[in-house]
Amino acid sequence: MTLAEELLWRGFVNQMTFADIADINKPRTFYWGVDPSADSMTIGHLAPAMMIRHFINYGHKPILLVGGATGMIGDPDGKKQERDLKTVDEIAHNKQALAKQYEEIFDGQKFEIVDNYDWFKNINYLDFLRDVGKHASMTQMLDRDFVQSRIGEGGDGISYAEFSYSLIQGYDFLHLFREKGATMQVAGADQWGNSISGVQLIRRLEGSEAHVFTTPLIINKSTGIKFGKSEAGAIWLDPSKTSPYKFYQFWLNVDDETAEDLIKIYTLLDRETVEGLINEHRNAPNQRILQKRLAAEVTNLVHGHARTDGVERVTNVLFGAANFMTLSKDDIDQLAIEVPVVELVPTAQDGQNYGSEMVSHALVKTDNAKSLGDARRLISNGAISINGHKIANDQMLTEQCIIKKGKNSFILVK
Repeated sequence: MTLAEELLWRGFVNQMTFADIADINKPRTFYWGVDPSADSMTIGHLAPAMMIRHFINYGHKPILLVGGATGMIGDPDGKKQERDLKTVDEIAHNKQALAKQYEEIFDGQKFEIVDNYDWFKNINYLDFLRDVGKHASMTQMLDRDFVQSRIGEGGDGISYAEFSYSLIQGYDFLHLFREKGATMQVAGADQWGNSISGVQLIRRLEGSEAHVFTTPLIINKSTGIKFGKSEAGAIWLDPSKTSPYKFYQFWLNVDDETAEDLIKIYTLLDRETVEGLINEHRNAPNQRILQKRLAAEVTNLVHGHARTDGVERVTNVLFGAANFMTLSKDDIDQLAIEVPVVELVPTAQDGQNYGSEMVSHALVKTDNAKSLGDARRLISNGAISINGHKIANDQMLTEQCIIKKGKNSFILVK
């Protein structure tokens, strides 16, 4: 399979400047950039990152850019209002965090990390206007959809700084063409206009050909909205923003149709394996084979095997038939972040003996029951289980366990 065939099969092909997609098969130096608007990427960023893994596998050389300069302005595309500017300290912190995530996602691959602040910090404003701005078409910049929406009737307007963002990004491509031999920029579909600015500058100033290749924005087919969002907000790669457990659960809960697309986009599994999983899943959709493999593969990539094994054990205890005693101390500590906790207080100074707690009291303390009477009714109605076993009567808790109410409410007793 060629790179072009791989990209087509996986669903990575959107707009491109190549006349024939087969031209992508010839290895070249390319770049991809992320602005430090936050100190973590989301799974929206992870889609083009996965595409880049395939470019690397087929012999292309990647340059990964952290936008220290562009991050000081902020990309206005898709924004209805002016962005709030980040402080210099925020940008420095975010750049460092993004560079670390590059290293984690592309671990074991050959790549170079660059920061566009390094070549912008000493540029003279008048020189930039004369040498670069002179060759940028104002008409084309004004025709951009986001500019029209800002300056048209009912728009909030746009500052000169944000209007100039496209030119700044275009210069990145020109600089990397000159200094690193980059002849292609890869990006998400929403960056097409900004990326074309660089192609035009390279053609006008260098008389050379350069290209843009974009991947579609991932859309959740069940909701029709941009993928990577949940009711709680964005799904981050940083475990302090989206815990490995919540990250794993996000993938585990995608609908069947979306899962068939995502297994191609977000994993490195080969075509034979993927198509085999899809067929297995279609034959027994209730077993969620596709979602389980997808969740494991992506969590492995982002958080590593140890954390993935841990969240799988926790998930099997909460939603499967696994024994609570299979959880390690680290697993229990992770679980304590995700569900309400009732702590048994030590009754001796050595901390070896603990007090007790009635199940009904634990339900009330964690707002899983309105009153003790309500809690006892839940118990007698068979709605409460301990470590996977339903109980019919209120009882004393004297050791670590999981209380489950219904299908999705849990209490950790520590």
